[in-house]
Amino acid sequence: MKILHTADWHLGKRLDRFSRLEEQVEVLGEIVKIADENAVDLVLIAGDLFDSFNPSIEATELFYKTLKQLTNNGKRPVIAIAGNHDAPDRIDAPYPLAYECGIILIGHPNALIPPLKLENFHISKTDEGFIEIQLNPYDYPVRILHTAYANEVRLKTYFGEEKDALLNHTLKQKWTHLAHTYCDEKGVNLLLTHLYMNRRNSEIIEEPDGEKPLKIGNAEMIYTDCIPPQIQYTALGHLHGFHNMGTAEQPIVYSSSILAYSFSEAGQKKCVTIVDAKPHQPVDFQKIELTKGKPLARKSFNDIDQAIHWLSMNKNKLVELTIESETFLSSEDRKRIFEIHNGIVHLIPKIKNRPAETTGYKEIELSKAPEELFVDFFKMKKGNQAPNEEIMALLKEIIHADES
Repeated sequence: MKILHTADWHLGKRLDRFSRLEEQVEVLGEIVKIADENAVDLVLIAGDLFDSFNPSIEATELFYKTLKQLTNNGKRPVIAIAGNHDAPDRIDAPYPLAYECGIILIGHPNALIPPLKLENFHISKTDEGFIEIQLNPYDYPVRILHTAYANEVRLKTYFGEEKDALLNHTLKQKWTHLAHTYCDEKGVNLLLTHLYMNRRNSEIIEEPDGEKPLKIGNAEMIYTDCIPPQIQYTALGHLHGFHNMGTAEQPIVYSSSILAYSFSEAGQKKCVTIVDAKPHQPVDFQKIELTKGKPLARKSFNDIDQAIHWLSMNKNKLVELTIESETFLSSEDRKRIFEIHNGIVHLIPKIKNRPAETTGYKEIELSKAPEELFVDFFKMKKGNQAPNEEIMALLKEIIHADES
């Protein structure tokens, strides 16, 4: 049985003023192609389907269009859970229509999915936070423990969490109960969830820039020892880089986001994971790199001409550009930079040998001329760096316009 694991689509997300929707269309088309070429039997999407609780019409249309394509005309089940960026009720809303197409949308933790029988598969067992699917032509089922993202309020509602109970304890009890009840050695056993997870006592992996920190109840981190031993593969969402938090024998995998969504992810390879699973055997899994979408680049130069040359050779990238110079960038230099490249997200001027800023303030000498007062103020705010001729000319123009 082949399973495709993907997560963190963040449909509708922007990078500053740049829309990423066209790139998302391309990369989701690539994922559909990967699923078809690898004859995938089941697709798991581990949360953060959208980037906001109220996604745009375009993002919503792209989401449902892609899910329909991933089902391969209803032959392949697609299971998508809510992440911390998703509104659970919005994810659940189209459920009745999606369900008939083999799309299982899970907005809330502990959700009870009703039985379903389609031509190529059927849900044979269901419980709160659990489904068992029988896929043709396999003579064994796939069992999926599912836990959509839950904030503190939802956890107490669905899991009956006591005030001082830790989420790790709560989830471990829940997952262990389901695994002991349903996950024997005669089927493939999976866990699908959107959580901030790591091994206990190991190095913390930072959440990506722009991500909402997952602080759930009294716990900020869920530990991998909560996962029952029956689980052969855990499909995670939230971290944007590929990580296996488990072992080769029991993978606990963040498959990565589909695009680089912040400059902290510049140079990071994005991928989906293909899992080959059989009952009572360690799974085989492989990363398949995604090639669509614009790369992000962080570059720093101390020479404008060198920066211009690099920009001219890398026009397909979205760029955070730092220019280090003796003085502030002139308007002419800024114009040259933005004319050569239309994908500059941030332009950061950096002054060489800039003295450390002081916290003290000099007494203002009101007897000074306006130009002198401005220079003093500018130096105070800019680490003793004097304004250049262009700035002073602009100041004089403003003063003279006011006098007239």
